[in-house]
Amino acid sequence: MTQTTAEKSVQLYTDGACSGNPGPGGWGAILNYNGKTKELSGHMSGTTNNRMELFAVISGLGALKEPCKVDVFSDSSYTVNAFNEHWIDNWQKNGWLTSDKKPVENSDLWKLLLQIIRVKKHQVTFHKVKGHADDPRNNRCDELARAAIQEYRRMNGESTEEEKKDAPVQPSIK
Repeated sequence: MTQTTAEKSVQLYTDGACSGNPGPGGWGAILNYNGKTKELSGHMSGTTNNRMELFAVISGLGALKEPCKVDVFSDSSYTVNAFNEHWIDNWQKNGWLTSDKKPVENSDLWKLLLQIIRVKKHQVTFHKVKGHADDPRNNRCDELARAAIQEYRRMNGESTEEEKKDAPVQPSIK
């Protein structure tokens, strides 16, 4: 007799950030399973906030090593509503066109997200959380995303936000 085990129930908190839109972006994700937590983050150049929001979810789901029941918590209405309001179903039916017959923005990432869910056989439910509020894990994801942008700036010889604030004001020469 083969014994099957119940799928693991995982919570995934995500956030994306962008310095300029487009500009350097960062994402953060926190996986929580059975009291254990794993933090993930990364950065990209020339991106948008929405792409970073999506990439955080993609990265978090992609990090899971087996099929799981995943509750995704995001402050991104764009990400959550695409699933909960069935936008993504309509986009697929319409050949990745919006109801206005325009190409769906970020369709490359939406398709990648759907592929990860399908291939890894996750059962995913999306939940909207209020951004920059009283959810400590969402706030931590925001910190991770912003730190990733700072790391991108350091790696590329750009001034970080802190360095810009601390720089002395140069008098203008007329």
